[in-house]
Amino acid sequence: MKIDAEVIVVGGGLNGPALALALARAGLSVIVVDAQPARARAEAQFDGRAYALAIASKRLLEAIGVWERVVDKVQPILEIKASDGRPGQGAAPFFLHFDSAEIEEGPMGFMLEDRHLYSAFLQAMGETDGITHIPATTVTGQGADAAGITVTLSDGRTLRTRMIAGCDGRRSGTAERARIGRTGWSYGQTAIVCAVDHDRPHGGIAQQFFMPTGPLAILPLQGNRSSIVWSESDENAGVIAALEDDAFMQVLRPRFGDYLGDLRLAGARFTYPLNLTLADRYFAPRVALVGDAAHGVHPIAGQGLNLGFRDVAALAEVLVGARRRGEDIGAEDVLERYESWRRFDSTALALGMDTVNRLFSNNNPALRAARDLGMGAVNAVPALRRSFIRQAAGLSGTLPKLLAGQRL
Repeated sequence: MKIDAEVIVVGGGLNGPALALALARAGLSVIVVDAQPARARAEAQFDGRAYALAIASKRLLEAIGVWERVVDKVQPILEIKASDGRPGQGAAPFFLHFDSAEIEEGPMGFMLEDRHLYSAFLQAMGETDGITHIPATTVTGQGADAAGITVTLSDGRTLRTRMIAGCDGRRSGTAERARIGRTGWSYGQTAIVCAVDHDRPHGGIAQQFFMPTGPLAILPLQGNRSSIVWSESDENAGVIAALEDDAFMQVLRPRFGDYLGDLRLAGARFTYPLNLTLADRYFAPRVALVGDAAHGVHPIAGQGLNLGFRDVAALAEVLVGARRRGEDIGAEDVLERYESWRRFDSTALALGMDTVNRLFSNNNPALRAARDLGMGAVNAVPALRRSFIRQAAGLSGTLPKLLAGQRL
C-alpha cells in the first residue's frame, strides 16, 4: 500500500511539532494531525501560561530551528530558591539556593510563554520541507499490520504510515487504541495557574515555596512579571478559583509575600487537576508514546515539558538511525530501543517528584524539621548543589544528541 508519510504524529501541542521538526530536518516525511485549529494559541493574548525550559531543551530548540524565533522573548532563570513556607510567615530559615554561576553552561533554564513557543513551532513547521500539518482534525482509528499502520481521521480520510507517535496527552487516544494501559493516582490537588505584575524586579530568580496544602512556584517572566503555579487541595482550590479577581489576590498575597512589592493579577486564571499517570508500555506494534501520553507528572519541578523533549530527542535519534541503516522504523525491535532508553529515566523522575510532593505537602512538625535540615545540608555542600543544578538543567544522564547540542 502507498505510504503517505513515514511517520504520523498525533497531537499538535508542543511535543508533536518538536518531533516532526526533528524528523523532517533529518530527511523523514511527517504528517502532524492536530486537534486544535491552526492558529488558536498562536494568536492568543497574554494569559500567564509559561514553561521553564532546561538548558538541554534549549539545545533541542536550537537544533530544530525554533530557538532563534523565541530568543528575544525568553527570561533566563539565574537562580532557584526553594524553602518550606506557611501563608503569612515567609520562608523557613533553611532552604536550597541554586545559582547558575556554579555551572559553566550559563543560565539553568529559561521561562517562555506558551503562546510564543507554540507560534514559533507553527511557523517552523510551515517553513520546513517534509511536514504536512492537518489542523482541527482528530484520529478516530488506527490499525497496524506487518507492513505499516493505517490511520483514520475525523474527516473520513485514511492515511498510511510506517509508524505513529502518540503526542496526544494524558488521555491519549493513541495509547487507548493501541491497548496500552496506565497506572497512576490523583494527588487530591489542583494547580491554579496565572501571572502577576509586581513593583520590584525579580532578578531572574525562581522561587518554590512548599506550603502544607501544596507547592507554590513563582517563576520569572520578562519585565516585572511572574508566572504562578499554585498547587492547593482540591477543596481549597475549588473555593479559591471561584473568587472574583480582587478576592483571589487577597488569598494569594499572604502566600506570595511582599518581597516583590505590590501585586496585580495579569491575564487569565486556569485550573488543572493534578495526578500521576504512567503508561504501562511506551510502544505497541508501530506505535510509540511521547510526553504526557507516556508519563504525566506533578508540576512541582516544572519538568513536564522537559521530560517530553527528552522523549522527542531520543525517539528522533532512534528512528533516524534505524532509517539510515535500512531498518523498518516501525518494527518492534526499533521502538523497543526507544522505550529502553526513556522509560527508566522518566519513571524515576516522576516517582521522585511524587515523593517530594508527599514529603512537603503536609504540616507534620517532625517532617517539616527533617526536610528543612535536609535542604540546609544539601545547600551547605557545593558538590551536591552543583549536582542538583545540573540535573535541573537537564545535563545529567546519557543525553540524546539533540539535547547535547549535536545534529542527528
